[in-house]
This record gives sequence, structure tokens and C-alpha cells, in this order.
Amino acid sequence: MSQRIHLHLLSDSTGETLEMLAKAALAQFDDADVVRHFWPMVRSKQHLDRIVPELKANPGLVLFTLVNPEARGRLEEVCAQNGLPAVPILDRVTEALEKALGQQAHGRPGKQHQMDKAYFERVEAIQFTIAHDDGVGWENWEEADILLAGVSRSSKTPTSIYLANRGYKVANIPLVVESPPPPKLFDLKGPMIVGLTTAPERLVQIRRNRLLTLNEKSQTDYVDNERVKSEVAFARRMFADNGWPVIDVTRRSIEETAAAVIRLLGEREQREQGLFEGMKPI
Repeated sequence: MSQRIHLHLLSDSTGETLEMLAKAALAQFDDADVVRHFWPMVRSKQHLDRIVPELKANPGLVLFTLVNPEARGRLEEVCAQNGLPAVPILDRVTEALEKALGQQAHGRPGKQHQMDKAYFERVEAIQFTIAHDDGVGWENWEEADILLAGVSRSSKTPTSIYLANRGYKVANIPLVVESPPPPKLFDLKGPMIVGLTTAPERLVQIRRNRLLTLNEKSQTDYVDNERVKSEVAFARRMFADNGWPVIDVTRRSIEETAAAVIRLLGEREQREQGLFEGMKPI
């Protein structure tokens, strides 16, 4: 049984970056017994002083992203006095970037969350992706950065939404044997088309669970083993015939699938610039 620890996360902004990094690090430990204490928007010594009693009452590891010198100095002082390990998790990265870029960091809290051009582009990407889900709006597919194709329940929609949150305009289309896709799909020049496939057995299981949640009958062609195998084979033939890259999502999380798509997009851009030397299997 692992020992329980208290993990204090202090941020001068929303704390999204801090939470994400802490979550990624904790994922490396099995059955970690961790009590999280989350303190966002800590931008002054006065605010920090209101947190100090909680730090003392629940001693543990302190991770922080504070750029205000007064607040940061007070936190480091309190942690030193009480024997609490305190880790400024972005310092090493910031120092490395300062050296590489030849300039000093501004130290502005929440800078990454400002509503700049990138923010509005991300909002636009999300709106585009939602409006072009499940084959809708095919007339505008040329405006997309990425188009995902695959049979029903091959994780097209969640992957599209995840990519949209990264700033990519994504459309997706279900491939149905009885209903050929619009001819537009085969004439696209701008978007990178990626085929998503999965093991038929896994797909049947996912579809059965889907029908259960909808309280629908489970004995249909939608979950018939042979039928599903033919669907997957049909999609794979289409991918091969058109030379589209394929990602097997059978054992991939949405994040892993999205990362593979982004890598493919980067490789395509490098090829277009004459910088890419070869394709690696996905």
C-alpha cells in the first residue's frame, strides 16, 4: 500500500498547465494515493498568505508556476521553514528557452491564455469541426486541415474534437458500404485525408455497448461479426486505393490517435518543403 501524500498545485493563472503536467507525472505511478489541493489565480503575497495555513495543516509536495516575485518569494520562504519540497515546474524549460532564444522571459502570468490570434483561430477550428461532423457540410471540406474517414464508431468524432482544440479544422465522414461518399472526397487537394481503422472484434464490442446505452436491440447487422468484418475491409480497400495514410485505433487512446494524425500532417508539410526523407508506419 503506497503512502498517502498531499500535492499542492499553486498557479498564478487557471492552473490548466500545472494540472496537466501533474496528471502526466502521476500516471507513471501505480495506485498512487494522492490528495490534491488546487490553488489557481495566486497573484499576490496577500493571496498566498491565505493559503499558508492549508500548506502547514497538510504538509506535502508543492508544485507551482508563480511569476510574481513577491508571491513566489513568500511561497519559497514558507516551504523552507516547514520542510516542504517546492518545485517550480516551468523554470528549467524557461531557462533553456531563454538561452536558445537569446532573450529573457517576460514573466507575465497567464500569458498562454490571452485572447490572441491563436485563441480565435482555435475557436474557429472548433466551430468548423462541430459543423462538419459525420459527413455534414461536405461542400466546405476543402477548407479543412484534416479529414478523418472510417466506419461507424472508429473514434472519428472525439478525435476530431480533440484536434480542433489543438487548432486544426477537421471534418469527418463515416464510410458505409451501401452509401458511397460524395465524389468531392476524392478530389480534395488541401486537407490531409486519414483513414481510421480498428479490429472488427473490438468494433463489435464498442457497438454493442453503444446499443446498450441507447436501449436498442442488440441483434442487428450493426453488430454482426461477418458484417462488421466486411465493413472494415471495405474501408481499408478505399484507403489503399486512394493512397491515404491509415491509423489503427484499436489500442490507441484519443490523444494517441490525434498525436499520430498531427505527426502525419507535419510529415506531409515537410515533404512539400523537400525536408522529409521517408514515411514511418503508424
